[in-house]
Amino acid sequence: MEGIADMGGTPGWGPVHPPRRAEPVFEETWQGRAFALATLSGRIAYGGVNLDAFRHALERLDRAAYLDDGYFGRWLNGAELMLTDSAILAPGALDARARNLRGEHVAEPPVPEPAVPDYAPTAEGSLRSVATAPAFAVGERVRAKALPVPGHTRLPGYVRGHTGTVEIVQPAFVLPDTNAHFQGEHPCHVYSVRFASRELWGADAEPFALTVDLFESYLENTS
Repeated sequence: MEGIADMGGTPGWGPVHPPRRAEPVFEETWQGRAFALATLSGRIAYGGVNLDAFRHALERLDRAAYLDDGYFGRWLNGAELMLTDSAILAPGALDARARNLRGEHVAEPPVPEPAVPDYAPTAEGSLRSVATAPAFAVGERVRAKALPVPGHTRLPGYVRGHTGTVEIVQPAFVLPDTNAHFQGEHPCHVYSVRFASRELWGADAEPFALTVDLFESYLENTS
């Protein structure tokens, strides 16, 4: 979907700073707790691990919830959205509880009837086997489809409609576009596609090559 999460290739965010060599996994204790809470919330809300549904929750956050609270704050906001999606929490329940813990006296919404999706992955992880042969080969020119995507996708906006070259044919993976919405895994092959920077951003772009992993359903022949 087109939203704040599709930031790749967009201007105005300043320089990218590589991680420090000895950077800890969690800079502060609360960040590790946020990671654990988000992971647990996904299991409770969806009846199992669905990374695509979690990513879809993050990309549906508004700009403030996505950016202003930092990386792990975003995870907490996504966890709350997952739990309200599945009616584990009522909308506004966390805000009301936080206000009461601060000594205020506000009414908390009643606990709703849970509506957890009927979801069970066919296997662990995202790798799957498919009977069909890959549609594209190494060295083949392909175009990323220029289609609006109303729901979740891993097709970046900045490559849509642009042409690149297949570098690697990857194994088949669960398709995020359907799995995020509990509409089936629909696994398909994945391709590492190399794009020229000037193909993506025009003649004034610094010359370099960018490789993006794209699902087969995102690609089409250039002819």
